[in-house]
Amino acid sequence: MGRSRLTPEREAELFDAVLDLLREVGYDALTMDAVAARTHSSKATLYRQWQGKPQLVARALRHCKPVSTADVDTGSLRGDFAELVRRADDEGQMAKDAALMRGLGMAIHTNPDLHQALREVLLDPEVSGLNAMLRRGIDRGEIAADCPALRYIPHLLVGAYVARQLIEDRCADAAFLSDYLDAVVFPALGV
Repeated sequence: MGRSRLTPEREAELFDAVLDLLREVGYDALTMDAVAARTHSSKATLYRQWQGKPQLVARALRHCKPVSTADVDTGSLRGDFAELVRRADDEGQMAKDAALMRGLGMAIHTNPDLHQALREVLLDPEVSGLNAMLRRGIDRGEIAADCPALRYIPHLLVGAYVARQLIEDRCADAAFLSDYLDAVVFPALGV
């Protein structure tokens, strides 16, 4: 990212506008011209700050993400996951996130720059935070260090979000995720 001349408040306004536009028109129809018009910015400012649409979208998603796995450490694995679910469901955020991710789904597969930006800005930090959470669980004796399910936990969690929408035509919510953790994730980890 370039040198920031934007206040945190102005940056938050820009990110909110980007997400609103994504919900309205989807990734492919989102343009830097539309973002500039919506936010009363210049395209030059947008490109100077974020180099292009993929980076701007990824940063907007990261900024507006209500919870990060790296920020949670309650002292127990069950507590950590419960806190993640609690924070993620704040003010219906899961339904909003699901709508955004559906809108980005096809674009991620057809736009390598977007895929890369999302991996770097969103996915990799969350997987690292999740792995740190699981390591703490191992250190506390909650999970066996050689548990074969450890490497698949990110897949299980992402799968819960995607599969519920596909199978039941409903967004994952706190109740579903709590049940899913108890029925699938914790047994897989031997917790």
